[in-house]
Amino acid sequence: MWAGRVSTSPLVIHASLFPQAETDAYHFQCDCACPDDGFVLQPRSQLPSVGELPLRHPVLHRQQLADSYTLLFNPIHDRGVAVLNPAAHALWQHFARPQRVTDALAGEADSESLGTIDSLLRFGLLESVGKRFAPRQGAPQTLSTWIHVTNACNLRCDYCYIDKSDEEMPADVGWAAVDAIFRSAAANGFRQVKLKFAGGEALLNWQRVLEMEAYARERSQQTGIGVEAVLLSNGVFTSEEVIAECKTRQIRISISLDGVGDYHDSQRRFVNGRGSFAWVDRTIERLIAAGIHPFISITLSNRNADGLAETVAYALERQLPFNINFFRDNECAAPYGDLRLQDERIINAILRAFAVIEDNLPEQSLLGYLVDRAQFNTPHNRTCSAGQSYLVIDQRGNIAKCQMEIEQPITNVFAPDPLAMLRGAGEGVQNLPVDEKEGCRECEWRYWCAGGCPIATYRATGRYDVKSPNCHIYKAIYPEALRLEGLRLLKLANRYGQIH
Repeated sequence: MWAGRVSTSPLVIHASLFPQAETDAYHFQCDCACPDDGFVLQPRSQLPSVGELPLRHPVLHRQQLADSYTLLFNPIHDRGVAVLNPAAHALWQHFARPQRVTDALAGEADSESLGTIDSLLRFGLLESVGKRFAPRQGAPQTLSTWIHVTNACNLRCDYCYIDKSDEEMPADVGWAAVDAIFRSAAANGFRQVKLKFAGGEALLNWQRVLEMEAYARERSQQTGIGVEAVLLSNGVFTSEEVIAECKTRQIRISISLDGVGDYHDSQRRFVNGRGSFAWVDRTIERLIAAGIHPFISITLSNRNADGLAETVAYALERQLPFNINFFRDNECAAPYGDLRLQDERIINAILRAFAVIEDNLPEQSLLGYLVDRAQFNTPHNRTCSAGQSYLVIDQRGNIAKCQMEIEQPITNVFAPDPLAMLRGAGEGVQNLPVDEKEGCRECEWRYWCAGGCPIATYRATGRYDVKSPNCHIYKAIYPEALRLEGLRLLKLANRYGQIH
């Protein structure tokens, strides 16, 4: 791919070398409780000097890429993927056994080599003997919330876990919900709240969404706590008014799209049994025409697996950010056994989708969102923030830890600090740190996967303290996801003239 363009000077290619707009991951707007409390690493000022102590290789993931480039990734560091050209790789190899820089360079410690070694240290690809990095959990900055503004929906998706009704969230509960969110945010030191308006289909109670969003802005100004809003929608009907309001108010939009044509229709149908793809496709095109690029949420099951590559191509062609969520088994979906994941079928489907991505590499990183709940943008020890920094508020004002347990509330919006109640509750999902999960403690991917969805694990095994039933899928796919990021970095380096 880049034959004949390998630099003879050592080159460490990393996302930090490029403009921020091209290195940031897509702004993720899934329907899950994604954590933002990744590990705290030693500040730059505390990194060892290149001549201070003997250096060595930490435990790394390593892959060969095109034209003798090497991908390196430290699974317990937060700097992500780096790609080394042959000269940088040869320099890195000097430290296969611990030694000082002066010894490794045999007296030829020129500024170029020293700068490369400094980069290898900063990116976690070398470490000082006796100073191995020990991760420390950070504090979450965002209180995320699922606001179930209605229990009604105009679709009947086979995998949905909601037992639907026509019940909507009334105005007084909406006001109380916003107050409760900001009350808990202030009490627990959060800097921002994220409101995910959902259901059911949130657009069936659109007026409540507008009222609550406006009130949340008022509370934000009063408290100094930031606020952002996301509309989670099935996309079957989005009026011009909705599009205009979302654009004016900067409400982000996430649309569920499980395939193109029949692949989508096989899972997401209207109450009368008709497929919904044509309506969703129309909504997506209208949003794009209005200057809004919705986030595409793909639910992958055994039923629609063969259509995943085409779905990913659909998103890439329209430059839409997307994520791939695995089907979660639940009581409502119990009659549909063909939804349940079969490892090899899912692995092959994802690999075909990755091939499509490789042929159409986006500018921005997809690393955080390619494989279910894994996030390769920062290490973390819990899969999600359920029970930690997440509130799920139903249409009656009851509060649960996770939307999949929305019918098992722990408290309500009138509690002084609902989040404290969830954190202290022994009932409901137990979102354990990955180091407490059997089968995860020694895994190289543990701080990126964090053991998978705890509810899915419990349903499959009856335990929270064991690895995910999807572990085999994850381990097969993670190296390929990293490879895509390495190729993306090579593409950027080529564009910016760093490969010459």
